[in-house]
Amino acid sequence: MIRTIIAVVLTALFLILSLPILGIEWLIRKKWPHFGEKSGFRLVQLGFRAVTLPMGIHLDVIGREHIPDDVPVLFVGNHRSYLDVILGYPLLPHMTGFVAKSGFMKVPILPIWMKRLYCEFLVQDDLKQNMTSIINAIDHVKNGVSMYIYPEGQRGTDPDERNLLPFHEGSFKIATKAGCPIIPVAVVGTRECFEAQFPKLRRGHVIIEFGEPIEVAGLSREELKGIGARTRAVIEEMVIRNHSML
Repeated sequence: MIRTIIAVVLTALFLILSLPILGIEWLIRKKWPHFGEKSGFRLVQLGFRAVTLPMGIHLDVIGREHIPDDVPVLFVGNHRSYLDVILGYPLLPHMTGFVAKSGFMKVPILPIWMKRLYCEFLVQDDLKQNMTSIINAIDHVKNGVSMYIYPEGQRGTDPDERNLLPFHEGSFKIATKAGCPIIPVAVVGTRECFEAQFPKLRRGHVIIEFGEPIEVAGLSREELKGIGARTRAVIEEMVIRNHSML
């Protein structure tokens, strides 16, 4: 329970202390857009790293070399825990926005940072708003910003993390319309560190693997229709393999 309290306190401190920084970042982005954008991205990554320090989680990362240096991508991952984002975001080499649930809009200060970092929000049962968010995400990718989405639509709660939920094919329009590669991401061990004994955080072993890019350019219409199932199969294979290594 002590780890949970420390993590919560560190998160609150980061959000509160970042308030004046948000103003400074806004001024910097006015004069030097690229530098201001990059500094904000790195600052949030640093904040996430600080929050994870007291958790005592042993993190293994596989396949970072599969992330292209020269083009934006769509990261597609399985989702088991809030820790998926906290542990995974600092690993991303370039500006990346998340497609996230609108519930994060209720957290003080956090939505300001998320919007600054190109995050888009999905609202339950609001098809029009969600279509707008997906279109915005496509535009972000076309403008050089990578996006990250969890196509299961919610955190998996099955005791066996090898059982993935179905993927929503609509999530993949970001890649198919923008013509960017898909990077499959498999995360194992996060739920067992937090949600499995919520609200306690416990030490544990987490593995995050970035798979080889799945190219959508040149695929036929039929192949594009099955891109979600293909990506899910790749992630499932990585999850099963890495689960055996915990």
